[in-house]
Amino acid sequence: MKHMRSFVALLGFVVIASYLWAQTPSARKEEVWVASWGASQQIPEPQNALPSDDLRDATVRQIFHLSLGGQTLRVHVSNAFGTDALHLTAVHVARPVSSASSAIDLASDRPLTFAGNADVTVPPGAEFISDPLDYPVAALSDVAVTFHLDLSPARETGHPGSRATSYYVHGDYVGAANLIEPGHVDHWYQLSEIDVRTAPGSASVVALGDSITDGHGATTNGNDRWTDVLAARLQAFGKTRDIGVSNQGIGGNHLLTDGLGPNVLSRFDRDVLAPEGVRWVILFEGVNDLGGLAREGEVPPAAHAAMVKRVIAAYQQVIARAHAHGLRVYGATITPYVGSTYYHPGPLSEADRQEVNQWIRGAGHFDAVFDFDAVVRDPQHPDQLLPNDDCGDHLHPSPAGYKAMASAIPLTAFAQ
Repeated sequence: MKHMRSFVALLGFVVIASYLWAQTPSARKEEVWVASWGASQQIPEPQNALPSDDLRDATVRQIFHLSLGGQTLRVHVSNAFGTDALHLTAVHVARPVSSASSAIDLASDRPLTFAGNADVTVPPGAEFISDPLDYPVAALSDVAVTFHLDLSPARETGHPGSRATSYYVHGDYVGAANLIEPGHVDHWYQLSEIDVRTAPGSASVVALGDSITDGHGATTNGNDRWTDVLAARLQAFGKTRDIGVSNQGIGGNHLLTDGLGPNVLSRFDRDVLAPEGVRWVILFEGVNDLGGLAREGEVPPAAHAAMVKRVIAAYQQVIARAHAHGLRVYGATITPYVGSTYYHPGPLSEADRQEVNQWIRGAGHFDAVFDFDAVVRDPQHPDQLLPNDDCGDHLHPSPAGYKAMASAIPLTAFAQ
C-alpha cells in the first residue's frame, strides 16, 4: 500500500509538472516561424531606384499585406545586392490607417530590435532578421514597417513591382503618426520578408514566377494579385487556415537568363528554400523565355526547338531541387499571349507554348498541375486571353483574370 501511495503521488506530480510546463514560454518552442509576406529582391532599375539624395537622412515607410496571422512577428532587412554595409538607425512596426496612406495608428507603433539593439548594420550581400516581437497580427491584415537611414545605400536592394505605395521624407520620423508631405513611389526597398510565429504544422506556399505572379495589371494598393486571392481562399477554408503565401514573382523574370532580376535557377535558394516554413512551390514561369526568343524577329525552327528543351530542362532542375529539400512542387501552365504588343508572337512561338504546356500537364513531372492556360484562354481563340481576363496588353491578366486563376486552384493540394 505504501508503494501504491508513492506511485500515485509521483503520478500526480508528473501530471502537475506537465501542466505547468505547458503554461510556460518554453512550450511555445513547438510553434513555428512561417513567411506571411515576402518579395523577391533585385537591383532596382535606374527608373525604379530612389535618387541617392532622397535616401540620405531619410525615413521610409512601407505597407505590407500579410497572408497568415500570428502572435509574434519578425522582419527581414535585405542588403542582398548592396555593395557596402547597410545601416538602419531604427526600424518600427505599426498598423497603418489605410493601405494607401502614410498614416499609422500611433498606439500600435513598436520598435524592432536586432540582437537587442535599436539599429542594425547589414553586410553587403546579406540580410538580417529582427528579434521576435510580441505583436499580434491578423491574417490578411496590413502592417507598416518604417525605417530610418543615416546614409543612402551604395546600391539599393528592392522589389520594384510592389503594386503598393511607399513613402519617404528627410529626417528621422520613424515613430511619427503621419509623414508630412512625403515623396511616394510604388516600389519596396530593403525589406524581403515578414514572418509570424504560429501553431505547429503551419507552413507557407512560395509562388515562383514572373510579372504575372508579381501582379502586373493588378490594382495598386488593392492586393488583388492571384497570390492574394489564393491567400484569402486558404484563410476561408478550415483545413488550410494555417498556410501562408510568399509571392516570389519578378516582373520580366526568365528561367534561363537574367532579365529583370536574377534568373530562376540562380535565385532558387534565396527565394524558395530560404523563406520560413516553405512546404510547397508553385512554378509559373517561361513566357518571357519563349516570347523573348523571336521578339526582335523570327528565328529558325531549330532555335525554337532548342528553347523548348532548355525551358523543360529548367523545370526539371526546379523539380529536382525542390524534391531534394522535401518540398512539393506544382506546375502552372503558361497563359496565352498572342496579340501581345511587346512580344508579338507568331505561330512558332505559340507552338512552343503548346509543347511546353503539354509537358507540364504530363504525368510524372510535377506533383500537381494548375492549368492557368485553360482558365483564362478564349475558347474561340485559344491562343489569346479572354477579353474580360485581359488587362489590355494581351499578355497580363486583369484582376478578374487573376481571381479566376486563383479560384481554379484546388485547396486540397495544400490540405495534406
